[in-house]
Amino acid sequence: MRMDLQDKQVLITREQSQAQSFSRLITEAGGHPVVVPLLEINCVVQEKHHALWKQIDRFEWLFFTSANGVECFFKNLEGASARVADCRIAVVGTKTEHALKKYGHVATFIPTTYNADTMASEFIEKYPNKERLLLVRGNRSRPVLPDQFAKHGYDVETVEVYETGTNRNARNTLETVLLQNKLDFITFTSPSTVTAFVELVDVQKYLHLVCVCIGTTTQQAAREQGFKQTIIPEEFTIEGMIEEMSDYIKMKG
Repeated sequence: MRMDLQDKQVLITREQSQAQSFSRLITEAGGHPVVVPLLEINCVVQEKHHALWKQIDRFEWLFFTSANGVECFFKNLEGASARVADCRIAVVGTKTEHALKKYGHVATFIPTTYNADTMASEFIEKYPNKERLLLVRGNRSRPVLPDQFAKHGYDVETVEVYETGTNRNARNTLETVLLQNKLDFITFTSPSTVTAFVELVDVQKYLHLVCVCIGTTTQQAAREQGFKQTIIPEEFTIEGMIEEMSDYIKMKG
C-alpha cells in the first residue's frame, strides 16, 4: 500500500538521534517533517553496575524494552558480547531487535504486540519456569515487567543504564513551531515525549491537534493529558505511524 501524507505538516518530538530516520520516512511519504526533539537520552554507569557486570552470566534472560537500553548496555559493559553469550534475550519489538543485531546477538523472544504488558503475559505463558531475569531499563521505565514477573515468582533484577530527560532548550523552538506552523499531526513515540510536551508548553492550547501515538501506552498518556484526537497504528513502529496518518488523511477526504 502506497503511503501519501499529502504535504501535511508532522511534528516529530522524539530524541535527536532517532528523529532523523523518522523525518526521512515522512518526507518519502510526501509529508513535511518538523523536528523539535523534546527528549535527551544519556547513558549512565553507576558504581553498583560494576559488580553486576561481573556476574552477568548468572542470568538466564536479558530483557530490553528499547533500542536505547541496548545501546547503553553494550557501551557500558566491557566485553558485553562475550559475557552474555549464554543468556537468552527478549526484546520488545523490531527496532530493539535491530539495535541488538548490531552487537552480534539475536533475540529469542519478541511479543506479538510491542508493549510491556503483552511482553510480560506472553513470556510468562511461553516460559513458565521461574528463571533468573535481568531487565535492562531507563529511569522512566514503567514497573509493568518487574511487577508482573515478581508476582509470578520469577527471580528478577533491574538495572538502569540510561536516563531520559526533557530537553528544556527546546521550549522556545516548540512554542514558535506551534504558533507559526499549521501542524496537522503531533507524533509521540513514548509516554516520555508526552510528558515533555506538557512540561514545555501550555498544553490546553493544543489539545485539539491530532496525536499519532506509537502504541497503547503512549496513547493512554496523551489521553490522560486531555488530547481529544489520538490514533495508533496496528504495528507499534514509526512506519506504522506513517501508514496510520496516511489512512487517516484518506478517511477524512
